[in-house]
Amino acid sequence: MVLLLLLPPLPPPLTVIFMLQLALGTIASSAQPYHALVSPIIKDSSTSLYSITLGPNDGGGFVIDLSSPFSWRRCSPRDRLIPCASQQCVAARRHQPDPESCHHPSRLQIDGENSSSSSHQDCACTVTASNPIAESCALSKLSAHDIVIPSTDGHIPKANILVNGVLFACAPESLFRSFPSGSSGMASLSPGSFSLPSRFKNAIGATVVNKQFAICLPSSSSSPGASFFGNGPFYLLPPPGTDVTQFLSFTSLLKNPMTENNLDYYIDVRSICINGEPASFLQRMLEFDSLGHGGIKLSTVAPYTTLRSHVYQPFLKLFAWSTRGIPRARKVKPFDLCLNTSALGSTRVGLPVPWIDLVLGNGRNWTIIGANSMKQVSDNVACLAFVDGGERAEQAMVVGSYQMENNFLLFDLVGQKLGFSSSLLFRQTTCSNFNFTSSSL
Repeated sequence: MVLLLLLPPLPPPLTVIFMLQLALGTIASSAQPYHALVSPIIKDSSTSLYSITLGPNDGGGFVIDLSSPFSWRRCSPRDRLIPCASQQCVAARRHQPDPESCHHPSRLQIDGENSSSSSHQDCACTVTASNPIAESCALSKLSAHDIVIPSTDGHIPKANILVNGVLFACAPESLFRSFPSGSSGMASLSPGSFSLPSRFKNAIGATVVNKQFAICLPSSSSSPGASFFGNGPFYLLPPPGTDVTQFLSFTSLLKNPMTENNLDYYIDVRSICINGEPASFLQRMLEFDSLGHGGIKLSTVAPYTTLRSHVYQPFLKLFAWSTRGIPRARKVKPFDLCLNTSALGSTRVGLPVPWIDLVLGNGRNWTIIGANSMKQVSDNVACLAFVDGGERAEQAMVVGSYQMENNFLLFDLVGQKLGFSSSLLFRQTTCSNFNFTSSSL
């Protein structure tokens, strides 16, 4: 039988993946050689949010976020609370949510800090956990929790690894609003010292393992993508497999120079081109201003790329002109340009519409093809999946998750650079082609 390269094998349901992970063997000891950890990424069809699994008992998984200082979850009485006088607590409390990210931010207060009779050695560390989708915050106890995650040789999952003492905030039920049904919490993939990439680097331990992680977001809720923590190679099917790290381009990861303790990932975009023609706006509109506003941020919780109005309007005008030969359809919120695709056909990289290039500071292009630029909203209607963020948007551009689907993104936290593949459809594979169903054990 000949396997079509463009049709990835359909992975089993999430519950089956959990069972397969359990069957991979006993918990690996620290002496067992491995260079990375791996976890499936599941797309929720109702919310279009993406979750990773952190063991067989974490329910619906943890929604991934690239900016949060620490993860949060439903805690149990078995979890060890972190003392408020500990160094971990002092460091965690340096990270306060931006007031604009919370409609009702809580005032942070350590238990007993206003009571002269309370012992700081006995009180539990209290932090402010935030939900970036609902823009809500809640005071939460900081706790340590042990998780289990498979190791990998880059081809398949290997032995399960016990990671001790991962810090989570104990979130109340109110913080789960707008999350996928059955979610266990939120997973921080930020560059902060309390994020999962930092903790997993310590768990792997070997000095040859880089502090880095990769995400490959799936485009379907029925087929998981993959997340990796550690060193490559990372192989995607079809056999014999493609090491995606071999064809990555790299660009610098930037920090917001004016915002203290900012944990967002920014990239240096100089212009936006459509079919090679730049949209007509000044380059400085993409840069940080003197207050730290602006820049191009990466986000897994923003469903579509959002542009400040001064950038969005010339971008929309150029894309509309470049597609002037395609019949229009009635607009569908939140989009401003929709096309009638009944006679348009399709290609192996999506609808045949002009490609969009994010032109980076080092001359590389992050190319966005039809599969990532057009959202099919009905059988014969597709809309340009970019959104107007308004004239006062905090960032000039927020690259959303739809534009990341089936793109392999490698975050090197030491080298401060981002490796990106552009669409894997060019390589005749997808993010759903990591082999979670096999084991060498």
